[in-house]
Amino acid sequence: IEEQVAKLLELKAKLGPDEGKQKFVLKTPKETLTGKYGEDSKLIYDLKDQGGELLALRYDLTVPFARYLAMNKLTNIKRYHIAKVYRRDNPAMTRGRYREFYQCDFDIAGQFDPMIPDAECLKIVCEILSGLQLGDFLIKVNDRRILDGMFAVCGVPGGKFRTICSSVDKLDKMSWEDVKGEMVGEKGLAPEVADRIGEYVRLHGGVSLVERLLQDPQLAQNKQARAGLEDLNLLFDYLALLGVADRVSFDLSLARGLDYYTGVIYEAVLVQPPAAQGEEPLGVGSVAAGGRYDGLVGMFDPKGRKVPCVGLSIGVERIFTIVEQRMEASDEKIRTTETQVLVAAAQKKLLKERLKLISELWDAGIKAELLYKTNPKLLNQLQYCEETGIPLVAIVGEQELKDGVVKLRTVASREEVNVQREKLIEEIKRRTGQPPCVC
Repeated sequence: IEEQVAKLLELKAKLGPDEGKQKFVLKTPKETLTGKYGEDSKLIYDLKDQGGELLALRYDLTVPFARYLAMNKLTNIKRYHIAKVYRRDNPAMTRGRYREFYQCDFDIAGQFDPMIPDAECLKIVCEILSGLQLGDFLIKVNDRRILDGMFAVCGVPGGKFRTICSSVDKLDKMSWEDVKGEMVGEKGLAPEVADRIGEYVRLHGGVSLVERLLQDPQLAQNKQARAGLEDLNLLFDYLALLGVADRVSFDLSLARGLDYYTGVIYEAVLVQPPAAQGEEPLGVGSVAAGGRYDGLVGMFDPKGRKVPCVGLSIGVERIFTIVEQRMEASDEKIRTTETQVLVAAAQKKLLKERLKLISELWDAGIKAELLYKTNPKLLNQLQYCEETGIPLVAIVGEQELKDGVVKLRTVASREEVNVQREKLIEEIKRRTGQPPCVC
């Protein structure tokens, strides 16, 4: 002990005196992700710092949000968040699966009457996917309470609910026979119990299926399942009023493998047309998913105070993958800039004139640019516009300067017209759909 104390004192002496130094209170980060994601926990990037503290890269934006609510004692908030998340997964670029990717989350936290915020979340998803013009889509809904009630009436042991739920969640990628094989062969479920589960999880439909299951002699007698079915019945009423009920399907195979969901769960998928012969289908799985997680905030609160929450996550990278694949398939050029007009020169020694003109366009709120060369070739300037998708070129030349005009070229049609200098801004705004100047 004396030897170790001497070493510590020697190190302290090397660091110098404490006087005049600022005192810091450092709070080390905790590992908070384990126990939240079920079997998907194996995809967490777990790390350790030099002191042995358990650390990890964030798996999603939901758990950090729940911790934020608990740490700041917030009980009511609506928010959106776009940031990177990380998965220790096998990447598949063509299917939009990455180890590092962006998600866009929106969540509603607070104690509210049933299904009102849930319906708003689904309305938002419909607006986003419709606005992106990704094609036809379907939002599957289910409820964890219905799943747990179904497992109970089918005879699944209580300790196997979450692991069997994880198997059911694979039905969008595997056949029922393969999922049943996993349940029985790997997870020890009795075959007859798996068969009873199979009768339920292959059901899907609208509000009529909800009403039918409310009359099911077994399922409706389970308290949890009945509560979930009644909430779904209410949800479909609200969705009809919001005009999106036709986009939503009640699907008993939807399970969402994450452990923190407590009620209604959602998943949006694109309805892909059949691929032509020899073509690979554009399959990327779900493009949005989420649900209700009423118990997650309480897991971070010292007193266990719960804050009901519901939210959804949009898979930004997956949507980009779909858009890129469709553009490649249709030979549609991807525009890489918002620039509306390139200020170009027809001859040499016109840089000053280009700078004067581009300054006028910028001051008028027009998105313009020029090549950073003193004497660029006109052909190079025109090719740059074609490559980047800039729709207009404003060309200054010696004759144009003498005549007080600017040659305005439409890149797509290669049509050129001379426009009076004082009317150029108005003409560019007219062609680009901008409101005219109010002078």
